[in-house]
Amino acid sequence: MAKSNKPIVWGLFAAGGTVSAFVIPVMILITGLLVPLGVFGSEAMSYDRMTAFAGNWLVKVILFGVLTLTLWHAAHRLRVTAHDFGLRNDGPIAIAVYGLAGLFTAVALFALLSI
Repeated sequence: MAKSNKPIVWGLFAAGGTVSAFVIPVMILITGLLVPLGVFGSEAMSYDRMTAFAGNWLVKVILFGVLTLTLWHAAHRLRVTAHDFGLRNDGPIAIAVYGLAGLFTAVALFALLSI
C-alpha cells in the first residue's frame, strides 16, 4: 500500500478552517470595532500592554496555533484555487504554497519567541 501525505495536509486544512472560523471574527470584532469605539479604554491596545500580554507563554502558544493553522488552511485554499483556474501542474504549486506556509510558520515561531 502506498503512503500518502494527504491526511496531514487535510488535518491541517480542517483545523485551520475551524480555528479561523471561530477566532478571526472575534479578533476583528475586538481590534476593529470595540477598541476604536473605546469599549476597553484608550490604553487597551498600547504597545506596553500588548507586549506584556504577548510575553506570556500561554498566549504565545495560542497565537502560534492560530497563525500556523490559518497559514496552512490558506495554503491549501490557494492550491485548490490554482487548480480551479486551470493550473493543472500540481507539484510545483503544492511545493510553493506549502513551502511558504512552512516558511511563515518558522517566521511566526521566531517572532513569538523574540517577544
